Amino acid sequence: IGKGITISSIGRLLKASGLRVTAIKVDPYLNTDAGTMSPFEHGEVFVLDDGGEADLDLGNYERFLDVQLSGDHNITTGKVYKEVISKERRGDYLGKTVQIVPHVTDMIQTWIEEVAVRPVDGSNTRPDVCLIELGGTVGDIESMVFVEAMRQFQFRAGAGNVMFVHVSLVPVLGSVGEQKTKPTQHSVKELRSLGIAPELVVCRSSDMLSEETRRKLSIFCHVAPECVLSVHDVSNIYHVPLILAEQGVHTTIRRCLGLEDRMAAEPALEGWRSLAGTVDTLVDGEKVVIALVGKYTGLQDSYLSIIKALKHSAIALGRDLEVSWVEASDLDDNTRGEDPARHETAWAKLRAAHGMVVPGGFGSRGVEGMIAAARYAREQRVPYLGVCLGMQVMVLEYARHCLGWQGANSEEFDPEAQHKAVVFMPEINPKQMGGTMRLGSRATVLRHTLAAAHGRSMVSELYGGDNDSIMERHRHRYEVNPSLVPQLEEDADGLCFTGRDETGQRMEVCELPRGVHPFFFGTQFHPEFKSRPRRPSPPFLGLVAVASGQPQRVGDAAEAFRSSSSTPPPQARMSTPGGVAADIAAAAAAPAVDSPAEVAAPDESLTPVRRGTVRGKDDVEEDSGGGGKRTRRV
Repeated sequence: IGKGITISSIGRLLKASGLRVTAIKVDPYLNTDAGTMSPFEHGEVFVLDDGGEADLDLGNYERFLDVQLSGDHNITTGKVYKEVISKERRGDYLGKTVQIVPHVTDMIQTWIEEVAVRPVDGSNTRPDVCLIELGGTVGDIESMVFVEAMRQFQFRAGAGNVMFVHVSLVPVLGSVGEQKTKPTQHSVKELRSLGIAPELVVCRSSDMLSEETRRKLSIFCHVAPECVLSVHDVSNIYHVPLILAEQGVHTTIRRCLGLEDRMAAEPALEGWRSLAGTVDTLVDGEKVVIALVGKYTGLQDSYLSIIKALKHSAIALGRDLEVSWVEASDLDDNTRGEDPARHETAWAKLRAAHGMVVPGGFGSRGVEGMIAAARYAREQRVPYLGVCLGMQVMVLEYARHCLGWQGANSEEFDPEAQHKAVVFMPEINPKQMGGTMRLGSRATVLRHTLAAAHGRSMVSELYGGDNDSIMERHRHRYEVNPSLVPQLEEDADGLCFTGRDETGQRMEVCELPRGVHPFFFGTQFHPEFKSRPRRPSPPFLGLVAVASGQPQRVGDAAEAFRSSSSTPPPQARMSTPGGVAADIAAAAAAPAVDSPAEVAAPDESLTPVRRGTVRGKDDVEEDSGGGGKRTRRV
């Protein structure tokens, strides 16, 4: 229905009004996190700097608000119950009967209080406002405990520190286009019966709310007419903050939360308005077609961050992006025999594209089609970007067709392959699926020059020649076989590994020299997760630049990426032996700090690691509790 975009847009307005903003997403499912959920069922898994595997809405928050969140900013029922049961097993409840109320609801509130005060914008200053999105629908059984926790929280935080916003659908029925208010009336009635009275009602509809509809909802939902907001269909999502600003949502929030002394009367939205207008004008401009060759094309949300990174790049380069969806399995020989028409249609899409991206994925289905696409891109000099599995596919294709290693494969797909060009990482637990991959932000050391005949590497062009290392986010279990790298790199005109981890043993970036191919580039990391509307990801901008006939602009994103990479990742939540309650007790005892100058610089040698992530053979996980005073929140 659009809760994620709505809350992100409200946050954008508050940030444009001079406030520091953070966000928390509550998902009522029992999974600990989104890491083991099918992309077909839940969309992409968004990876955070600390290795948290989260709901895709956290990607919306990061892109709209330009912040860096942690895994603890995504609360799930599984996480909460795990903490409560751990406390019970330790004896922290001192023999009491552990119940939903108060123990689970208290845990939810305590978690919110602790996470809400963490700096997320690189300033080491606590946020002024925390936005909390409760997933699901009013009345869902699984979300009831969170609704009750929020009811209690309004009293725990105190009057003037909490404000509720309800997002509801206003359907339009019939040929006359009548806007129906009953669904919203009943959902607000249900909320009020549970002890929550929304101050703002945000109405999603295809068209702007009529004044009659607004007045009717005002009467039956017990809110002022100006607190009934229309979020109707717009030409692009960047208009949503603008239409909310036109309806004065920032003024209402400023008054309800008593932020007059800290929040500007009007948000500074000139740059955002320009962005929204630019996107509109590109619709009639020159088009660039990028084929997305993937395994989960049946649900486009499976590749949401990939699409956003491509769009950010197209906007920066002044091109209208068209994504051509190509199911990888349709490109392989099996489909040619079983369904020739579908096979030919897929190849026709690929041939018509100006460039292609092959994203990550798991399992063998569609991999042979990806390898065929990579071969076509290499031989026909079509711009190609491989991400995670897409980079491994580049290596497999090169090993088979350039080095003659027949049957070269990944250990994931063929454990008995003669040439295992991609292998299982030795430190990964093969029996545990959730949270055991190589996750989170990690350093990649760049190689700036190739053989004398080829000069500067593409990765140096993309990220800047004075960047010796970069920080990007990872999510993988398999890697290029380090023992085969010397053979893979033997030809000076062939594949080059121009990015490695800090040990030099783990391959992070590979490419063909620009004299051999205009853009044949792969990354083991996921650069799409750090792309922003006005700061596109360098590899994606490079792909779109070459595909759109602007190769001279491949390095346009380097400077913006360099400045953003200096922001330290958010602190991961590691419970102390006393659990979250002990964390909060320590936070309450800590002195309040309001000035950035008073905040001590973080000790990078003790950067905490999220539970369940794999940092490498020699890494040690550290425990660290949060600190700070209560923040104002929405």
